[in-house]
Amino acid sequence: MRVEHEILTLHTRDPFVIARGGYAEHVTVLVRLTDEDGEYGLGEAAPNRYYGESVESALDALRRATPLLSESGGAEAATIEDELRATLPDARSLTAAVSVALHDLAAKRRSVSVRELWGLDSSRTPLSSYTIPIGDPAVLAERVRRAGEYPVLKIKLGAGDERLILDTVRAAAPEKTLRVDANAGWSRARAAEMLEMLARHDVELLEQPLAADDLEGLRELQERTAIPIIADESCRVASDVERLAGVVRGINIKLAKCGGLVEARRMIAAARAHGMSVMAGCMIESSVGISGIAQLAPLLDYADLDGAALLADDPYSGVTIPRGRIVFPDAPGIGVRKRDAA
Repeated sequence: MRVEHEILTLHTRDPFVIARGGYAEHVTVLVRLTDEDGEYGLGEAAPNRYYGESVESALDALRRATPLLSESGGAEAATIEDELRATLPDARSLTAAVSVALHDLAAKRRSVSVRELWGLDSSRTPLSSYTIPIGDPAVLAERVRRAGEYPVLKIKLGAGDERLILDTVRAAAPEKTLRVDANAGWSRARAAEMLEMLARHDVELLEQPLAADDLEGLRELQERTAIPIIADESCRVASDVERLAGVVRGINIKLAKCGGLVEARRMIAAARAHGMSVMAGCMIESSVGISGIAQLAPLLDYADLDGAALLADDPYSGVTIPRGRIVFPDAPGIGVRKRDAA
């Protein structure tokens, strides 16, 4: 198997600001795996410094992974992913890219989508949210207006005048479903203060209000509100799910956190075993990354797959979210194409 990569420099239409800071430029690593017959699979690594990764560390991990991939022969994607995750435990964005590429290639060989390879019903998918980053309230109403086609908005909080941000967004979108993500940016006291306002604005769910390791704080907060709390930064891999059972109502899966589609499906199974809801999200990434994680959509309760929809310059086409609906292209694998070849 031939292993190649490309650096993608992506730009969002608006600065993507969360509680930990923000950027308008995002750099990812495209991975391409080509078999002896010339068929290929694509995946995308979106390294995040919060999880100790960078483009440089992802490229180093890819160099280390190349001998294993080159000699993998007819091994199953799940076997290769597990071996890579064991060999490269701190390079999950890269192993996720390889996992998606392997599944893309395996499905293309059979002329089916990855979802069909798994026996999933593509019609059973939730709506995706569309993110409104932290910003000056003076510009938020315009951003909400531009997001007019999307019925579900995810509001980033954790910095600035949060009450004014919520008031502004709700006034601009009185009928829309709102979700809130604090990206681990609140103290216990601040989170408790915000509960009444979240309820007043009929917020559907609250994502990661407290620090990742503050499970007792999350438990106490969940006991104080009917709003489901979804663990994101607190839940990276399947082994994290059990300790969150009875603490929060659900988990948010990202491939860059867990390391691949096989581990993501294990997380879903673990969450279901504990009666928890399941959400899948993304980083800022192209349609390659979004089309990879979107293969899990029929298994989800909530989706946040807007990473490519936020871009000004997506070089690929694939899964889209018009009006929040997750739309799969009629193509095998994960269904992506380079835009100049579409």
